[in-house]
Amino acid sequence: MSTTLVTRPLPPEIADAQAEMEGYARGYGLDFFETIFEVLDYDELSMVAAYGGFPVRYPHWRFGAQYDELMKGYSYGLQKIYEMVINTDPCYAYLLACNALSDQKLVIAHVYGHCDFFKNNAWFAPTNRKMLDQMANHASRVERYIDRFGFEPVEEFIDACLSIEDLIDMHSPHIRRQAPPQREIQGGLALPPHEDEHAPKKFQSKGYMDVYINPPEVLKAEAQLHDEQEKERERQRSFPDSPQRDVLLFLLEYAPLKDWQHDVLSIIRDEAYYFAPQGQTKIMNEGWASYWHSKIMTRHGLTDAEIIDYADHHSGTMATSRNRLNPYKLGIELLKDIEDRWNKGKFGPEYDDCTDARERERWDKGLGLGRQKIFEVRRIHNDVTFIDNFLTPEFCVRQNFFQYQFNESTNYYEIASRDFQAIKTQLLNGLTNHGRPFIYVIDGNHRNRGELYLLHQYAGIELKQDYAQDTLVNLQKLWSRPVHIETVIDDKPSIISFDGSSHEVCEK
Repeated sequence: MSTTLVTRPLPPEIADAQAEMEGYARGYGLDFFETIFEVLDYDELSMVAAYGGFPVRYPHWRFGAQYDELMKGYSYGLQKIYEMVINTDPCYAYLLACNALSDQKLVIAHVYGHCDFFKNNAWFAPTNRKMLDQMANHASRVERYIDRFGFEPVEEFIDACLSIEDLIDMHSPHIRRQAPPQREIQGGLALPPHEDEHAPKKFQSKGYMDVYINPPEVLKAEAQLHDEQEKERERQRSFPDSPQRDVLLFLLEYAPLKDWQHDVLSIIRDEAYYFAPQGQTKIMNEGWASYWHSKIMTRHGLTDAEIIDYADHHSGTMATSRNRLNPYKLGIELLKDIEDRWNKGKFGPEYDDCTDARERERWDKGLGLGRQKIFEVRRIHNDVTFIDNFLTPEFCVRQNFFQYQFNESTNYYEIASRDFQAIKTQLLNGLTNHGRPFIYVIDGNHRNRGELYLLHQYAGIELKQDYAQDTLVNLQKLWSRPVHIETVIDDKPSIISFDGSSHEVCEK
């Protein structure tokens, strides 16, 4: 699969549409990096999409598999990619050559919404804005390792790394997980380490009474006991000192990897952190872009002849399904609801304390703060905090939301509840950590034999055992010693282990 793309000038009508849409977007206050558009045919766009929006990635079979899936979906009429945009400075966006001009205008307006979100949302702030160059650098490094060590060993190692690429701490770019070291440097002077709370203590006394109040033989015995206790604590101490969520970082620091393997794992980790904010803000990002393409197109961008096509394509994007959540629909509707509430003053203690349904429905203080509020929401929140803070019972009723679950007796998914809290909880459970389990490194020297011990933070949903066992196989390849994960199976604390040849499952 070749990904060599030739930059082509935009056709005049698309260039004019870009300039027009950009003017409208900036007029509404959107703030984005320079955005470079390229027009590709579907084969080229599928290649870029398979690579996550980048024209160059390291060689691996999964990109080819993704490309085949995209092409088959297009050939069978099951799916169609209208646009692709990446979080870089400048932003690069790709348009599908066969789209009608009305679709190109819609897509360009949508892209400017994404670009504004990339630049201004706090969760994207730590990302590498020069990732286009970094991806090319990653590709060249991997290709050098393939030339030197062979394709199969490198590909097998990449397979193992990709199976655990989600085991990162997505919040670590924004907060400090580890406490500062005991011996810090301030103003060029070394501060003394913190006092050992376990060390023997002397009673205060006057000099001539010290030998009686603090007998030397007693102090010596206490000091010996302290030393023995310290040695025992050190012998029993595991590392890391506290559970570590960034499993990839722990492996980079302590796994017995060759230099090229260490570099490949660091590449996988860097790219995982780059893509993490996109998973954290899928609903908000798509909702924000859809809100602005809808605003710009319906107020400025359409001719009379384009209205029907626009309505058809926009409604298709917003269509809901019984099988899965549509992030475009939820995002745009919740943003519009926030805008309406803050325009009318439907927030704060006075509104929350109102229990008259009719009065709440007619509530309108005429504050006009809606546009300001949604820009603030765009800047601060991710999907979890977005839903947690702004989903309301009234919104769920209007949007006909419900909680569903699988009925084993009928073999169908059925409505289980329309209770607001149940709906909100199910949404948040699916969004927290991308709906994936929380895994922590507990001990890198388990049983004092250099074995790796992980903990699954059980929250009511069990691990899929086949997935867990396959992942342990790949972890063992990286760690080179037996690996274990503590979890819950059939409501019982259990440990799944892999020693390099066979699995073992036992109750804790």
